[in-house]
Amino acid sequence: FFQCDNAKGLKAFYDAIKYGPNHLMVFGGVCATVTSIIAESLKGWNLVQLSFAATTPELADKKKYPYFFRTVPSDNAVNPAILKLLKHYHWKRVGTLTQDVQRFSEVRNDLTGVLYGEDIEISDTESFSNDPCTSVKKLKGNDVRIILGQFDEEMAVKVFCCAYDEEMYGSKYQWIIPGWYENLWWESWINSSQCLSKNLLAAMEGYIGVDFEPLSSKTNTTISGRTPQQYEKEYNAKRGDGQSSKFHGYAYDGIWVIARTLQRAMNYLNSTNKHQKIEDFNYTNHKLGKIFLNAMNETRFFGVTGEVVFRNGERMGTIKFTQFQEQKEVKVGEYNAVDDKLVIINNSIRFQGLEPPKDKTIIQEELRKISLPLYSILSALTILGMIMASAFLFFNIKNRNQKLIKMSSPYMNNLIILGGMLSYASIFLFGLDGSFVSEKTFETLCTVRTWILTVGYTTAFGAMFAKTWRVHAIFKNVKMKKKIIKDQKLLGIVGGMLLIDLCILICWQVVDPLRRTVEKYNMEPDPAGRDISIRPILEHCENTHMTIWLGIVYAYKGLLMLFGCFLAWETRNVSIPALNDSKYIGMSVYNVGIMCIIGAAVSFLTRDQPNVQFCIVALVIIFCSTITLCLVFVPKLITLRTNPDAATQNRRFQFTQNQKKEDSKTSTSVTSVNQASTSRLEGLQSENHRLRMKITELDKDLEEVTMQLQDTPEKTTYIKQNHYQDLNDILSIRNFTDSKDGEKAILKNHLDQNPPAQWGSSDPSRTSKDPIEDINSPEHIQRRLSLQLPILHHAYLPSIGGVDASCASPCVSPSASPRHRHVPPSFRVMVSGL
Repeated sequence: FFQCDNAKGLKAFYDAIKYGPNHLMVFGGVCATVTSIIAESLKGWNLVQLSFAATTPELADKKKYPYFFRTVPSDNAVNPAILKLLKHYHWKRVGTLTQDVQRFSEVRNDLTGVLYGEDIEISDTESFSNDPCTSVKKLKGNDVRIILGQFDEEMAVKVFCCAYDEEMYGSKYQWIIPGWYENLWWESWINSSQCLSKNLLAAMEGYIGVDFEPLSSKTNTTISGRTPQQYEKEYNAKRGDGQSSKFHGYAYDGIWVIARTLQRAMNYLNSTNKHQKIEDFNYTNHKLGKIFLNAMNETRFFGVTGEVVFRNGERMGTIKFTQFQEQKEVKVGEYNAVDDKLVIINNSIRFQGLEPPKDKTIIQEELRKISLPLYSILSALTILGMIMASAFLFFNIKNRNQKLIKMSSPYMNNLIILGGMLSYASIFLFGLDGSFVSEKTFETLCTVRTWILTVGYTTAFGAMFAKTWRVHAIFKNVKMKKKIIKDQKLLGIVGGMLLIDLCILICWQVVDPLRRTVEKYNMEPDPAGRDISIRPILEHCENTHMTIWLGIVYAYKGLLMLFGCFLAWETRNVSIPALNDSKYIGMSVYNVGIMCIIGAAVSFLTRDQPNVQFCIVALVIIFCSTITLCLVFVPKLITLRTNPDAATQNRRFQFTQNQKKEDSKTSTSVTSVNQASTSRLEGLQSENHRLRMKITELDKDLEEVTMQLQDTPEKTTYIKQNHYQDLNDILSIRNFTDSKDGEKAILKNHLDQNPPAQWGSSDPSRTSKDPIEDINSPEHIQRRLSLQLPILHHAYLPSIGGVDASCASPCVSPSASPRHRHVPPSFRVMVSGL
């Protein structure tokens, strides 16, 4: 069958049949095409053919080639070996890359049948004619890591160049290709590709070649009496410098197969029919043809290529595995088809990673969870905030009977603290995710933390705004009627706000409750360098119409905050710290609003980073709750510790004056009135101080006059003449201070009704007596002193902290408390429950 020419081969066969002696068997057939044509026609001649080099899988079809045998394993014989290798390394997902040639396509088709039912998936099957790059790219796109290739040397160079370009080599990939290529096969085809030699070798590093074993590696004695090693040595000696063929061992064993077949046939004929011999065989003798066929099929011995056994005419040989290591092929294992056993030589397979490649990208889902140290730190800050809130609550309860605290509505203060503590508590729930609780518990927490934060916000700010509304309702009452707003009404307002919250939350929970959803992100490489990909997943609390429900809640809370800002602005001029928190409410609303807007925006942008998101949400809640509580309670705490009565006394007169100016000058701006009042107050205080000094000097003179009246009655005339003007000065000073302060000058009215000139007049009943003697009498002196001294004291004591000049009678006891001054009816306001 020389030159692999079908015509020449077929002609030589017919010439041998026609002109030569009777042939018992046909030995040979190297070229697959010629061998297949002759093998198909052997049945008509009753001839058995034995080939030692034809490996095409097509010849394994016993219906078409029933008389064909071969000592060399078929190309399909590598498929059971590949199956064994895949199972050994637990590769259950592979892809195939096949050159569009019948020989390779047949091997691929047979491999598909072998892998079918073995729990090994062929995830992608690609084929190519000339350019394999497109197919290689598709394999990579389908995440094929184990590639089973069937192509010749020329295409192999192109395939590995494409693999290098697509980075389909290294520790993540394993190529398994035919192992029958010539030694240094890539050097012959490197010039035909556009790939650099170093790049090609880098992509080839670690590939595994699969081919039949030319000679057995065992040291057993063969049927010829030689070991495979002895045979190889003798063969190389006789070969000399001639080119070696990998089929020489199969040809040698083929001769022994024919010999053993004929011997077996002769033994069979001798034992069954002594009159028939193998020499009697002719092309029409079907009986002897069948005897030869059965005898060859039952032949078994150990040859130089290993155990020689046929199964349906196919050689059950030994398959070797080689690996390309450092620019050379190294045998790393072998598969014995007879025993169905794979042997890896001393773990000689070198994988470029720490372990064999994975058959696919191992996707490990990793929950993006909140860092435990971060949760611990923020929890500690939250606990400190709750301790601070508890301290404020203790302070508020302990001092609830103090006028400063009582006027600031302690019950409302308690609600503010309760709302702050609920907001703090929600932080603990926001930090609990799937790493701490189960999925069912997490879904429950979605609802609970929303309720707690919503109710806490409304409780704190609702109570704060309710207090401000009461101040607004009282001091913005233009008719100045008596108005009583009790705490029960404020509690009702807060309860109404909470009722709205509950309606929204209940509808939310019933109609569209929050559920646990898992968001999957793009795969990321393993930080530890393992051959796996990390797919981050993140838990969320969401529902179908999340945007609508959040819009309703945000709108309601925004209106509540705007209402609080309006009340704070309207009551900004009320200067009673115990009642008015408008300045602090404004600061609180400003800080809370800004922080909530920033926090919501940043939280939305960082929803794929749970640590950042939780940190922002927690810090916003901590900041808002802490700043609100501190602005409400720290000023009260400082005022109560430094001057408990300052808030309820020192500002009372200032408020009445400001209120009076606001009512009388509605066209003047609030800023101008405040500045004018401040300037006027400073002037009055300076004048008041000067007059007090003057009163002190006159008081000394009064004491001297009193002593002189007691010691020398004769000096009464002198006293009357010299000190009457001083008494008038005292009275005029008091009248001046009263006019400055805007109060009624009761003493002045009294003097107008009883002029000082009457001091020198006499009683009508005593007109007959001497005026000087009558005035200086002890009875008159005592009577005059008892009347004058109280009048004088009533005149100047209010200016230095004594009795109120607005008392109805000068005879009221000077010991009366200044805290019970009588306020003119036009400024009388009753505030109950403050």
